[in-house]
Amino acid sequence: MWLSDLSLVLPDRVVPNGALRIENGVIVEISETAMGGQGAGLTAFPGFIDMHGDMIEQEIEPRVQVDFPVDVALNALDARLAAAGVTTAYAAVSFSKGVRNGEQRSFDHTSAVIRALKSAKARARVDHRIHARFDITFTDAIAALEGLLSDGMVDLVSVMDHTPGQGQYRNLERHIELRAAHNNISIEEARAMVQARIDNATPGEEILHNLQFVSQLCRKAGVALASHDDDTADKGHLMADLGAVISEFPVSLEAAQAVSARGLMTAMGAPNAMRGQSYSGNLSARDAHAAGLLHILAADYHPAAILPAIRSLAKTDPAGLAGATRLASANPARALGLTDRGEIAVGKRADLALVDDHDRVVATLRGGEVIYSNGIAGVHMGQSIAAA
Repeated sequence: MWLSDLSLVLPDRVVPNGALRIENGVIVEISETAMGGQGAGLTAFPGFIDMHGDMIEQEIEPRVQVDFPVDVALNALDARLAAAGVTTAYAAVSFSKGVRNGEQRSFDHTSAVIRALKSAKARARVDHRIHARFDITFTDAIAALEGLLSDGMVDLVSVMDHTPGQGQYRNLERHIELRAAHNNISIEEARAMVQARIDNATPGEEILHNLQFVSQLCRKAGVALASHDDDTADKGHLMADLGAVISEFPVSLEAAQAVSARGLMTAMGAPNAMRGQSYSGNLSARDAHAAGLLHILAADYHPAAILPAIRSLAKTDPAGLAGATRLASANPARALGLTDRGEIAVGKRADLALVDDHDRVVATLRGGEVIYSNGIAGVHMGQSIAAA
């Protein structure tokens, strides 16, 4: 089956009026001229690969202490991702210190969520994978992470330290302002809360030991390791030495330069790139991109931001739209070892996002099957393009 009269966003260029032939869920031929068939007037992007999306926790607990069943939460997120053109998504679930057992981000709650997500993913439209966000100060939860890795439940691990005064929260005054707003408390109360966390910080020796141990667990399980909120060159070099392949959300150009020089890919949020600034006052994704230090766009907390972020960065990317698109497709695929997807290329899986001239995703295909459609493209949910 041909999809024709499309602008094709290929890995290195955009073909203005081409066509794709799909068989058995795979792209088997690409034509740079129209061949007849469905798709007239649309732009075909490779399906977006989101390696860090925090949305599942929001779906599971949409209000404080209001728990939704995992099946309900995943179905809602599944539809949301497919409508944004995402065909592969790493659901970020967190192990955080200081959370009571049974609450979100506690090791028993998060472990149960991960196992439930793995069980439910077979019924989903998007290819869902698990990204375990691990607070490296949470020593007591390492055994839970080890068990999940041993059982093949986790596909990506990122390590972070959210102690105020460094990392994401190195700008203490900005962090205090955000804490006050989030908790609806005064600046003085937020300042005392933040200072208490600093006073009770985990010793550096324990953090280093935990980092080394978790990196060993990832190597043993064959799971990629990512750092999170690198703020200095020294931290970037440490994470490179430990075998990290991705640096998520570096908070300074210095850190981004250091990890990039060591061969890590930097990942930053699509909302940051779309808005032109970090909500926490850290490094702008646009500034990182302008410096040649941005390699991956992640949904972070809003998958609909991916496409407008690509459009924004395409204006200044040396390779234009093709180069900006790689940030949400070919590059995360390469970093995560997904060799069968991430590009519109012969032999690759037919994971596609079809976009109209108003920048709306009108249809999303995974393996040649329509997993989202608004009806405009003439393709419909559940339809197999290869058999149409």
